[in-house]
Amino acid sequence: MVRGVVRTFDLCPDGIRIIVPWHKIAVGMSVFVPCLDAPKAIDEFEKIASSRGWYIDARIVIHKEKYGVRIWRIM
Repeated sequence: MVRGVVRTFDLCPDGIRIIVPWHKIAVGMSVFVPCLDAPKAIDEFEKIASSRGWYIDARIVIHKEKYGVRIWRIM
């Protein structure tokens, strides 16, 4: 199995690469990422947002019976 290279703006909280289309996320939009290690996912989101000059609100949630993190771009 090929997992690919984890790039600077990819998430990898549980060891599985998650590609988020950052260029499509406008202020007010949210993204849900299913994961088990939610605190690590939030840390990764915050590093990426900081490098882009964004402000985010991140919450650990259960969405459609899946545990994970939802982030909102607020600025």
